[in-house]
Amino acid sequence: MRNNQGHWNIENLVERTAKTAVAPTSKTLVEPRPGFPYIEASAARINFKFGQEKKAYALMDADLALWQDSENSWGVRLKARPTRTDFNLTDTGLLTLTGTWQRAASLRDTPLQFSFKWDQPQLGQMTKLLSGKDKGWRGGVSASAVFEGRPSDLDIRTDISLRDFRRYDIIGGQELPLAARCEAHYRSADRTFRRILCDIPVGDGAILLRGQVAGLFAPHDYDLVLSIEQVPIQAVMTLVRHAKKDLPEDLLASGNLDAKFTMHASGEVKRSVGVSGRGETSNFRLQSTSTNTQLDLGNVSFSIPEQETAEANRKKTAQDRSRKFERVPDEVQVQLGPSTVMLGRMLPATARGWISTSGYSLSLQGDAQVKRVLQLARTLGLPASQAAADGLVKLDLRIAGGWSGFASPEITGTAQLNTIRAELRGLNAPLQISAGDVVLEKDTVRVQNLKATLGNSEWTGSLHLPRHCVSPQSCPIQFDLHADQIVADDWNELLSLHPRKRPWYRLLSIAVQPGASVLSALDASGTLTANRLVLQNLVGERLSANVELKEGQLKASNLRAELLGGKHNGEWQADFTAKPPVYSGSGMLERVSLAQVAILMHDGWITGTATASYRVSVSGYSSTDLLTSASGTINFEMLEGTLPHVLFTNGSAPLQVSRFKGRIELRNGQLDIQEGKLEAPSGIYQVSGIASPQLNIRLLHDPVHGFNITGTIAEPRVSVITRPETEAALKP
Repeated sequence: MRNNQGHWNIENLVERTAKTAVAPTSKTLVEPRPGFPYIEASAARINFKFGQEKKAYALMDADLALWQDSENSWGVRLKARPTRTDFNLTDTGLLTLTGTWQRAASLRDTPLQFSFKWDQPQLGQMTKLLSGKDKGWRGGVSASAVFEGRPSDLDIRTDISLRDFRRYDIIGGQELPLAARCEAHYRSADRTFRRILCDIPVGDGAILLRGQVAGLFAPHDYDLVLSIEQVPIQAVMTLVRHAKKDLPEDLLASGNLDAKFTMHASGEVKRSVGVSGRGETSNFRLQSTSTNTQLDLGNVSFSIPEQETAEANRKKTAQDRSRKFERVPDEVQVQLGPSTVMLGRMLPATARGWISTSGYSLSLQGDAQVKRVLQLARTLGLPASQAAADGLVKLDLRIAGGWSGFASPEITGTAQLNTIRAELRGLNAPLQISAGDVVLEKDTVRVQNLKATLGNSEWTGSLHLPRHCVSPQSCPIQFDLHADQIVADDWNELLSLHPRKRPWYRLLSIAVQPGASVLSALDASGTLTANRLVLQNLVGERLSANVELKEGQLKASNLRAELLGGKHNGEWQADFTAKPPVYSGSGMLERVSLAQVAILMHDGWITGTATASYRVSVSGYSSTDLLTSASGTINFEMLEGTLPHVLFTNGSAPLQVSRFKGRIELRNGQLDIQEGKLEAPSGIYQVSGIASPQLNIRLLHDPVHGFNITGTIAEPRVSVITRPETEAALKP
């Protein structure tokens, strides 16, 4: 127990034994004085109380012995497992304590010698024991301490080592021995540790801590000097590789690190706290064969400036914020740089930032090659695209994060793209970006002012997508894109596994891998516009549509275009998960030029204009599959046209059509004309029959008079249904 004045109940025992004349525990039978009892406990539990509050800390399975060793000395022995009653801890190691103390008038003058050892607690369990939370570190700890002298004049020596240190989610890696030895002199009168000397050997160098600390509990007064002398950067990098995921296995560093920092705090009411110092790397180089990176950083300086007044610090923080730099936390930071970084351009980029106990922030500004930037990011374990890309970029980036919870670094800022060429998986031609602004925000990426070439088309527009996606399917992309023209044959060449061997209508169902579509992994939606859409001989102009693509399902709604001298408005869907793919759509064609339709078919078999509404569905890979699988309905109306190949009698004029209205049923690729009504100068005819691939159409003027049309569209044959036979001929 410890009372409110900071004294432990064990002190009463020590002082009482110093003043009471009792015989040693091993006294002889003739000794008249009572002997000090041999106090022993096994499999015991030792609790701790601060005042009236019982703490969660306890020593379990404790074996304890206390005795008087001789006339003026006592001994103690303890072996126990430390634990907390508010957590289930299973691997906290074993505490061992042995010690002796001698008779004295007061506790501060009591000669003592104690040895303490904490053997092999698991680091994660140890941090949970001490702080109440598993900090995520792993490794086996060995700690020991020796106390000799008097509390008023006590020498302390400690040794601590850590083996197999690593982050909980990092397995393997180069062996990393960590050890430290400290010495100090303690005086109980002013509770001050003097002549502190801690030595941490690191390769051929060392980290040294010297100075003094007054006060076991806050507020502390201290005056310390931390020296880093010729520490190999490779040793630091080995430590980083055990603490940071995604670093290359073959990452090597060369050079040394030197620094000196002073730390002081004094006063209890009006506290003065200060940390300052500086350091520098020498011949610093990073290289990795797997990422093809060799980075010469040379001499990188870092420092902790002298503490500023609160007002000056507030002004500096405001200035930093205006420079798009983050708010500096209210704690000591090690300022890094500025330092130059060569990233493939004539002028180097500039890096600077800070590191503190809570987190870090680094900025990178300047011109760079995209290839070098991606290589550097992968070398530093940062998320980076695996695409083979190169070109020029102007960077203004910030990389920041906190140490708590091993949060991934947050990369924000802007990148101005210039002449980028990227090879993308599954495409037979590169994406070439002539210009674009990439804005990296906390949760989103915005690509603005994009100018790019893909599939022989010039693209402009913008993209918007979330960050930190687990997979493409969980990363919905929003876009607003415009193309000068979209040519189906070009996109077939772009997406096909075997360019020039597959038809244009497979452009969205070409598999990059067996069973997978190029676009099957995307979740994208937005607006698509184009000046021209070219489907072989069919050309549409001023195309616009709202497009959605998700899980292999494509939907184009409000699909508008100027087509064949008229206008189209409709909606189309494509299901690329089906085998074969299924395409379906509905819409309206207004005032289409039938003469242009005839030109596309290379035969002037029709003129006039037409309006039609349709609902059709097709499936398949080849043109034959698409035609034979076609089904649906078309409601049409033809106005003021001709059928030049259709002559009712030899020498007569071609069939003039004032109005032709009806419905076409599509079944298995055949066109079945139903409820047709054709108005011509010669009369009104009811039209029905099959129009594909061979014609078999009947035109009835009345129930007993009419014509049959057979043959083909290019060479129709007209015959009279009633007697006398109407002479029919085909215009040459």
